[in-house]
Amino acid sequence: MPHDHDHHDHHDHAGHAHHRHDHGHDHRHAPQNFGPAFAIGTGLNGALVAAQIAVGLSAHSMALLADAVHNAGDVLALVLAWWATALGRRAPSARRTYGWGRSSILAALLNAAVLLICIGAIAVEAVRRFADPTPIETLPVIWVALAAILANGVTAWMFSRGHEDLNIRAAFLHMAGDAAVSLGVVVAALAIRFTGYAWLDPLTSLAIVAVIAASTWGVLRDAAHLAMDGVPQAISTQDVETYLRSLPGVLEVHDLHIWGLSTTETALTAHLVHADSTPGEEFVLMACRDLSEKFRIGHATLQLESERLAAACRLRPADVV
Repeated sequence: MPHDHDHHDHHDHAGHAHHRHDHGHDHRHAPQNFGPAFAIGTGLNGALVAAQIAVGLSAHSMALLADAVHNAGDVLALVLAWWATALGRRAPSARRTYGWGRSSILAALLNAAVLLICIGAIAVEAVRRFADPTPIETLPVIWVALAAILANGVTAWMFSRGHEDLNIRAAFLHMAGDAAVSLGVVVAALAIRFTGYAWLDPLTSLAIVAVIAASTWGVLRDAAHLAMDGVPQAISTQDVETYLRSLPGVLEVHDLHIWGLSTTETALTAHLVHADSTPGEEFVLMACRDLSEKFRIGHATLQLESERLAAACRLRPADVV
């Protein structure tokens, strides 16, 4: 996030300090490389999608086809998340000074957009089925949906150890939710088997579409927010500013910016007007350590200014970026 400073004596009175902190404990008890989990999950869900499409078409089950589309979206999500995770481990370069962390945000945007398009097509077909209900062979639908519960459950379990990583946590919640959706298909097929009401199938598919749309819209909204350099949802800008103002000797905070480097890493820049233009290294180290531990902001850059320098700062007004 480049800042255009027009300070005439910038180097004499202001300094930049950058500090990374690892939250005070080691996160390596969770595997750093989830490649095997991604590979197994992708394979299981890919086979599941093929089986669901084949049985859904032969059994005339719109609900099973809806779940197949959902699981196809999961395969895409897993592949993109896998790709983004691999890119995120690349070191920064002269051309990409922040590395490839934002690929995780791009992956989330692509996943959400593709999934919303797919469920839109399913919703149109489900509405058509209401006017012309098709008899359903419930037994194969039940067996395939039970297989989906197993595949999604195993995949969710493989990601259950990485909750410190928000991307892995999202994958876990997504797959666990998929298992619940497949359970809905089983319930619908059982209800049709005992009642003979074929309209329960498109009704269930619409319910599945509604659940998927609600969760996917949230992902799309959050990913678009991060892509526009929005403050991550878990962080309060007001709380961060209040903390910075409470630091010893700080008279004012301006040009405060907080944004996501990825779906897991957060950066901050701020100008601190300090009573002592050279408060010392300990002041900066304490501020960056607290920003990391209190707000999970691991990439902080603080510019210290005297009152005279702040008065000449073009970026001091709140409406100037």
